Amino acid sequence: MIAMRRASGKYSVMSFASLRRNITELYEGATPEGVRFRYALLAFDIVTVLFIIATSFLPSNDITEALDVVFGVVILADFAARLFVSRHRLLEFTRFSTWTDVIAIISFLAPLAGEAGGFLRILRTLRLLRDYQMLARMREDSTFFRRNEEVIFAVTNLAVFIFVMTAIVYETQKFRNPQISNYADALYFTVTALTTTGFGDITLQGTAGRMITVVIMIFGVTLFFNLARALLSPTKVRFSCPTCGLQRHDSDAVHCKACGTVLNIPDEGLT
Repeated sequence: MIAMRRASGKYSVMSFASLRRNITELYEGATPEGVRFRYALLAFDIVTVLFIIATSFLPSNDITEALDVVFGVVILADFAARLFVSRHRLLEFTRFSTWTDVIAIISFLAPLAGEAGGFLRILRTLRLLRDYQMLARMREDSTFFRRNEEVIFAVTNLAVFIFVMTAIVYETQKFRNPQISNYADALYFTVTALTTTGFGDITLQGTAGRMITVVIMIFGVTLFFNLARALLSPTKVRFSCPTCGLQRHDSDAVHCKACGTVLNIPDEGLT
């Protein structure tokens, strides 16, 4: 009997270790299965964001509530799996991306914050910008991503900022400002303030409203500047200089601008 218990315990430990090893391979491994799995997660994140944006402008119904639960369960499973394979679980909770997942899970499965939680789920997009392994894989697999990485980052940062500020505007003004009755009104104001157009047909009331407007204008102009710089700056390629380690170079560079080393950057057939 004792031998059977020991064998059973040993088998359980081996099964646990095997399970953790398999899940780790999916999230961190370079196998074809792991790569496909992480691309599937990336696709799921994009679908999640599109669902959030679309349903934010629609009245709640049984279908959207059922989909909320489905998305919430999948995100919860992904969150639990990441913690399961993490080597430093407590440190995971010091990362902003971890708390964006927590916000997303709560808002999908227990929408106690009401409609505000809907737009705040867009914060989950930021996790895409923190998954360095996924970014490295995309740089390796996609020529388009390598050439336009800065533009993609700038567009994503701007979009996240717009929708988060829209949530803040709507939630702080919906009960006190008759000019803002839905998300479309809040989004319209956010975009006009961000671009400093300021038509004046919608304004935020009170000191808090003015401060929100100031934040939108200051950070919005900065993000727009970053996007314009990414669009107008010469195309850069990512290639580590063998001498000084400089990563970004002109696409036709022969020598490193920092140290003068001959680079021999592979030609990707720029068009």
